[in-house]
This record gives sequence, structure tokens and C-alpha cells, in this order.
Amino acid sequence: MTADAPTVRRGQAAATGSYQELSQRVREAGLLSRTRAFYVWLLVGLGLALVALAAGAVLLGDSWFQLLIAAGLGVVLTQVAFVAHEASHRQVFASGPANDRLGRVLANGVVGISHQWWMSKHSRHHANPNRVGKDPDIAPDTIVFLPQDAASRGRVMAALARIQGWAFFPLLTLEGLNLHVTSVRSLLAAERGAARTRELVIIAVRLSVYVALVLWLLPTGLGFAFLGVQLAVFGVYMGASFAPNHKGMAVIPESSRLDFLSKQVLTSRNISGGGVMSALMGGLNYQIEHHLFPSMPRPHLARARRLVREHCARHDVPYTETTLLRSYAIVVRYLNEVGLAARDPFDCPLVRKFRAV
Repeated sequence: MTADAPTVRRGQAAATGSYQELSQRVREAGLLSRTRAFYVWLLVGLGLALVALAAGAVLLGDSWFQLLIAAGLGVVLTQVAFVAHEASHRQVFASGPANDRLGRVLANGVVGISHQWWMSKHSRHHANPNRVGKDPDIAPDTIVFLPQDAASRGRVMAALARIQGWAFFPLLTLEGLNLHVTSVRSLLAAERGAARTRELVIIAVRLSVYVALVLWLLPTGLGFAFLGVQLAVFGVYMGASFAPNHKGMAVIPESSRLDFLSKQVLTSRNISGGGVMSALMGGLNYQIEHHLFPSMPRPHLARARRLVREHCARHDVPYTETTLLRSYAIVVRYLNEVGLAARDPFDCPLVRKFRAV
């Protein structure tokens, strides 16, 4: 557990099982009902933005201003990925299969990332956020999120770990490429089946046609610069939207036991900013509410926040919310502390209280 993460307060045990009470209030308020019109208009807007960017690229031709088109495309594709994420949580339609179809179309056909891979990884994260050995989002990679993982790095990676907080945002420029590569590799390693084959074909067509069109329209050097800028903006935008929500919050030992409400609230952080921030982050700024009610449509999260804050205050459950810039500062400091293996991640009141006996 890190500084700025919540500590368990007196009366925390009273929160055990109180999720049902909160859930009932949320349902009675109608906050789990679908907002189909919102998503229809959002997708229409994103579709028009993609058409406008394509038209702009054709009209500009051989011009370095194409890099502005590439940056805009990175932004729009990230927004499409947000909707794919929401569809994977059953937020868009009442029907599970309808959400799955939309998620596959958006993830595979538009963004070029495996929906199957994302569903598997993200579902495991939601089940055990920030839990050692369970949450794939804190598994060691180029960046490490636990001191024990930093301590086991080789010489070269240990050097990176010591400055990984400062390197985090620059490294996100490669995250767009990493997401494409990792999702394809996961599909190639998956068990053979019709769904796997369908995803591989759709992603292969999407990526190859996109690259071919860019290199056909633009000179080779400018074309690769276009692809590089688009992937860099996509990676930074995605990473900068998902990173603030859990990094630097409580880390839960694998053997500990927490009730659902505590597990989700104590490991999550909201970002202030209201409707503007919700549009910018695809609703991920309401991370606590999203984790408590994953199928809640984006437009209802702000109203749910009021109910959740009230409930947490009544049951003495720490509720964390901060600004976007402050969250980035917390993430950078946390990653640097982890890289230096500055302390035992299990030495905190939350872990001591809920450590399995």
C-alpha cells in the first residue's frame, strides 16, 4: 500500500455485506437501465469523425500536416476503444450477445485489437483489482508494480525500474503497438476454434488494409511517420486514461479476504472533473462506481457517485477522488518507489487487517 492510498478506519467491518444495500438503492434509482440513445449518438459522432479524418487525409495529400490527422485518428480510435470496453461490460444493450457483437466489431474491426483477449484480461482485473497473483494489470512487464518484482529484475531492467516512474509516460508511446502485438500473440496461442479464427482474420484484414492505404496515399517516410504518430497518441491516451485508476492504491495480498465493496472501493481512485472528464476518459474517471457496477451505462455514473459517496461515508469506507494531474503525480511517485524497492508493500493497515488468518 502506498502513500495517498486509503487506510482502514474504525467501523470498517460494518461495511461487510453492505453492498447489497447500496445495490438496491442504485437499482431503485434506475441507474442500471440502458441509455441506448446516448451510445447511438456517440457512435454516430465517432463514425463521422473517422470519415472526416479520412477525407482530410485524402485532401491534404503529401503534407506533413498529415501528422495532425494521425494524432486525431489516435484520439478517435481511443474513444472507440472506450465504447468497446463499455460493450464488453454489457453497458450498451440489455442483451449480452448484442453487446458482444458490438464489442467485437469495434475492437477487432475498428481498433484492431482482440476482443477475446481484452475480455479475458479485463474480467480477471475486475474480479481482483490490485490483488497480488490475481490481477493481470499488476503482473510484471516492462514496468513493475510490486517491489518484489523490481527486486528480481536483471541488471538492465533493474536500471529501468529505478526510473520507471519518470519513464512511464514516454514508454506509453509504445503502448499502442504493444496492445496490437500482445492481442495477436494471445490469439495465436489460444485454443483453436471458430471465434479465434474469425478474430484473427478480421484483425489481419483491418491492420493490413489500414497500413496499405496509408502507404499508398503517402510517401514511404511520411507514411511511417503517420503510423508512428497515430500509434503513439493511441498508446499515450489509452495508458493515461487507465493508469490513474488503481496505480498507487492499496495492494492486496493473494491470501487476503475482503468483502466485495471494500475490495473495489479501497483499490480504486476517481478523477474529478465531472462531465468534461467523463467525455475525455470514457467514464473511467468514475472508476469506483464502474467497479462496483460494471454494467452501469456511462451517463448514470455521475448520479451513482453521489449514492456511493454517501454510502461509503455512512459505513466509514475511505473513498478516494483526486484531480487528473494529482493522480499522475501519485502514479509517477509510486512507480519510482516500487522501482527502488523502498518498502514492504504488505506493511500497511489495510493488509494487516484483512490478511487471512
